[in-house]
Amino acid sequence: MDEYASESDSDYTSYWRDWFISSRGNEYFCEIDEDYLTDRFNLTGLNTEVQYYQYALDLVTDVFDLDCDDDMRETIESSARHLYGLVHARYIVTTRGLTKMLDKYKKAEFGKCPRVNCHSHPLLPMGLSDIPNLKPVKLYCARCEDLYNPKSSRHASIDGAYFGTSFHNIIFQVYPALIPSKSIERYIPRVYGFKVHAAAALVRWQDLKRDDMRRRLRKLEIESGFREEQMDDDEEEEEDDVEFEGVDGTNTNTNMRLIEGPM
Repeated sequence: MDEYASESDSDYTSYWRDWFISSRGNEYFCEIDEDYLTDRFNLTGLNTEVQYYQYALDLVTDVFDLDCDDDMRETIESSARHLYGLVHARYIVTTRGLTKMLDKYKKAEFGKCPRVNCHSHPLLPMGLSDIPNLKPVKLYCARCEDLYNPKSSRHASIDGAYFGTSFHNIIFQVYPALIPSKSIERYIPRVYGFKVHAAAALVRWQDLKRDDMRRRLRKLEIESGFREEQMDDDEEEEEDDVEFEGVDGTNTNTNMRLIEGPM
């Protein structure tokens, strides 16, 4: 039993990257070349981003030999995953990294666009921020140019900074032949086969927005400047004048009109 445990631990330590890539939930990652990981220039600035940086790097590069307790090992393991993700964001915009991600993209390993009119176009992972621990990874469709959440909760919890905000654009600049034709198909709402008039829907939307704006301006006691509102105010003033003159009993043009009406 001890021999089996020792052998398992040895394999786990010697092939950390293989274990990481093959783990469930890490399908979006590609394997980083060892030459890239051992080049200190590629790791510039990451020592301040990762706890136990050197131990984590040793674990990722398969030279970790520290004898530590389980809690310490778990902390280093977490740091190693974080370090791998940060390096991964830099690696996938290199020539070698783009090639590996391109292969996964062609196989639709990142998923397919859920939009019906995109006809299952493959997606690309991307981040909304290059700063870690801010935004989770999103999926980008180059056909409709929109973003989607990953279906799996394991993928949805991946930090978007592990892919960066530029990768999904760079890959199409390097491989312009991959740029798909934009989706011009749009869903057309119908009622019993008849198209819903787009102009009428737009007018309703504009009226709602205008009324909402008026209410907010009135609360702030600010003149809105809407022409119709000014006309309404003028009409209200005219109505007030008519009522006032009627009470006075003075003979005005308005009263004359009222008398001449039946004639």
